[in-house]
Amino acid sequence: MLTAIDNLIDGSQRYTIEQAEKDSIIFYGFVKQVEIIGEATYKLTQEFRDAHPDTEWEVIEKMRHVLVHGYYLITPHKVWRVINKDLPALRPQIVKYIAEEESESFE
Repeated sequence: MLTAIDNLIDGSQRYTIEQAEKDSIIFYGFVKQVEIIGEATYKLTQEFRDAHPDTEWEVIEKMRHVLVHGYYLITPHKVWRVINKDLPALRPQIVKYIAEEESESFE
């Protein structure tokens, strides 16, 4: 999940929304990374989700379903909004959760 977030943030700095609109390969590369975040969320246990209620897990998972099943409804502007608005807030949460999991595995 963290790798996909970083890929999206990096990609949004290398490509403009206009480039993504003009090149479907670039656009769907961004979409795939958002799907990966949603799929990783889907694979989390309910116990983990319940222990970390600050993250909107259901919203992330629903976005994945829209991207996979309603891909024709997604626009570059919607994807860019997720990248620029949602991911900067999500990234520190995921980093924190990884650190917590790693510290628990050493106990």
